Amino acid sequence: MHTLQLPVEDSITTSNDPEPGIQDLREVRRQAFRALHEQGCFVIPNPWDVGSARYLQYLGFEAIATTSAGFAFAQGLPDSDVAVSRERTLRHIAEIADAVDVPVNADFSSGYGTTPDDVADSVTRCVATGVAGLSIEDATGDPASPLYELPLAIERVKAARDSIDRSKSGVLLTARAECYHVGHPDALRESIRRLQAYAEAGADVLFAPGPQTAEEIRALVQAVHPKPFNLLVVRDIGLGVEDIAELGVRRISVGGALALSGWTAFMRAAQALRTNGSFSGLAGLTPYAELNQFLASDLRAREARAFTNQPNIVNGGSQ
Repeated sequence: MHTLQLPVEDSITTSNDPEPGIQDLREVRRQAFRALHEQGCFVIPNPWDVGSARYLQYLGFEAIATTSAGFAFAQGLPDSDVAVSRERTLRHIAEIADAVDVPVNADFSSGYGTTPDDVADSVTRCVATGVAGLSIEDATGDPASPLYELPLAIERVKAARDSIDRSKSGVLLTARAECYHVGHPDALRESIRRLQAYAEAGADVLFAPGPQTAEEIRALVQAVHPKPFNLLVVRDIGLGVEDIAELGVRRISVGGALALSGWTAFMRAAQALRTNGSFSGLAGLTPYAELNQFLASDLRAREARAFTNQPNIVNGGSQ
């Protein structure tokens, strides 16, 4: 497998012309990612580091997505564009994209910029990491005015669209309406209004994290049809993948939930040890040998493919 070198900001800015072999691989991934959105329903889980990304690929998931929350927590930082810089995020996205053979969608927060020009510049840099898709949010991070006014939000989506089109990369653009997340008083109605506007502005996939009921999910799917809708599931909402697929959802992501599942086990075990002197939190662990053997086998498979220059995309990577 090829190694994408992104040691400094300039390399992120100017890596739109990678080596021919890398470019071919990126094109295959992007075509495969677009095809996944054309019919059916698929789960796109969110790893927070290279190890979790490799394991999700091993399980056979056809695509993965980064998680801003999972990455931030692993760095000892809150999930915030201010706390986690654009360049730090870009390096993480590039590392994940380079670590797997399946398509990667970048959770690119609010695009690391307020103005459309800022968003366009950030999107150009994100495309250069080799991702197959990326998402842009309409949240401002300001509690007093948590969502960008719709005209500006639309221009930001258009700027992202234009940046991708100029790159001729075929990267899939997801536009997110954060109405539920910021506590909008009429989140469903406002999400529909915004997502329809973002679809008109050129978004390929529409995403409104937060709906919990089948009725709301179905309403959002129908509102953006025929474009695909991404549903975020971060807890047990009483619906399985098949149930969600029947509602017309094309893509299901889990955001920071897998990272939180790891944090949950860690925190409970650490608290039991510190508070009660109990090792009960260490019961039922995955054996060290099992995880180590998986990673050793995975490494050997990667080294063998690197020697023959044969990435395994169709079958979901090393298995």
